[in-house]
This record gives sequence, C-alpha cells and structure tokens, in this order.
Amino acid sequence: MNVTIYILLVATVIASGSLVFLIHRDDQKLLKLMLAFSGAFLIGICFMILAPEVFSKQAPLAGLFVLIGFLIQLALELITDGAEHGHHHVHKEGEKVAPWLLLTGLCIHAFLEGMPLVSHFAKDVQHSLVLGILIHNIPISLTLMGLFMHYGLKPGKAFAFLGIFALMTPLGSLAGLAIESNISASLDVFFTYSMAVVIGVFLHVSTSILFEAEEHHKYNFQKFLTICLGILVAFGVSLLHV
Repeated sequence: MNVTIYILLVATVIASGSLVFLIHRDDQKLLKLMLAFSGAFLIGICFMILAPEVFSKQAPLAGLFVLIGFLIQLALELITDGAEHGHHHVHKEGEKVAPWLLLTGLCIHAFLEGMPLVSHFAKDVQHSLVLGILIHNIPISLTLMGLFMHYGLKPGKAFAFLGIFALMTPLGSLAGLAIESNISASLDVFFTYSMAVVIGVFLHVSTSILFEAEEHHKYNFQKFLTICLGILVAFGVSLLHV
C-alpha cells in the first residue's frame, strides 16, 4: 500500500475533526448531509464494486461473513452509541461518559476497515475501498471530536485521541500486509472473508444513515438529492473499475 494513502487517511481524520471549531454545535444540517452522502457512497461501492469482487472468488461462506461484519458493527455500537453514523447522543450535562470506551469501539471499527487494504486485491478495488473510508471518516471524525469536546476534554487531549483513531486504519492495513508477507500458505480466502466482513460493517453503517427518519418522520428532499448524488458518484467510480 502506498505510504501516501496512509498519510491521506490520517490527514483526512485530523482535518475533518478540526471542522468542529468551524461548525456550530447546534447546526446539524451540514453534518446530516455529509452523512447522507457518505452513507449513499458506501452502499453504492458495496453493491457495485466490493460485493461483486468478493462473490467472484471461491469463497462459499462469503455471505455468512458479510452477516458477521454486520453483527460486529451492531455489537460495536453498544460501545460507540452509533457515532459511526452520526448518532452522537448527547448526554445530560452532569453525566460522565468515558471517552476511552467510545474511542475503543471506533478504533476496532477502523482497524477492521484497514485489514483488506492489501496487494491481494486489484489496485482499483483497493482504491475504491480507500475512497469509501476517506469519505466516511469525514463525518465520523467531526462527530467524534465534537463528542470529545462535549465530554470535557481539552483540545490537545481531544486531538491526541483523534490521532489514535486516525492511525487505526493504516495499522489494520499493515497487519494485513504482515499476514500476507509472513505466511506462505494461500491467503486468498482469508482476505476475501476479511473484505466480506468490511462489507457487512459498511452495510450496517450506511443503512443506519439512509433509513434514519428525519424529525417528524419527514424524509427531507435535500437529503434525498444528496443520497442520489452519493450513489451517482459511486456509480462513476464503479465505471473506472470495469
């Protein structure tokens, strides 16, 4: 994996988290539109690029591992409270919440996403996955930084925690590369199933975003257009994959 991609993955998280100082906490419209776009893009690349790649392999249990990824993400949300898709449930002022718990859940999420970023997959598939992670990490980082600040962390410590999260996807990728280079046996099935798990994670996150009802159960037309744009961009990326 190109070092430039690792730098880009880390820099995107830090830069996106910094936006918390520019976007007012009560102004959630921009964040919701960013989430809608990222969710639509994720589900688009899952169906048009990642899933076809996985199910083209000799991996009879691929569907099961997609479901396992879905369940893993469901379990992680018991820790993260849905921060992966912008459900930053703000707790009462006097209530103490452990930032480490939130960070741990999101770090596991990010590490898993990095595992399939190996040379085992074609470059265009890798790049599609990287693009999906980058776009998805923008609203996640903004939400995460906002939560850290809400929980009373000083900016320096909040950015340190955010930096840990930023390193998780590159570390997951390096772990995948270490497995690939140090084990002589064929790892085709291993990496296919790891990609299937990531697809399951993406599907849970994206559907949680897309099917979340707006206030008073209105499905905002602006959000609908943003979702269409996200799917259209994913389709454009898929054409490059053909």
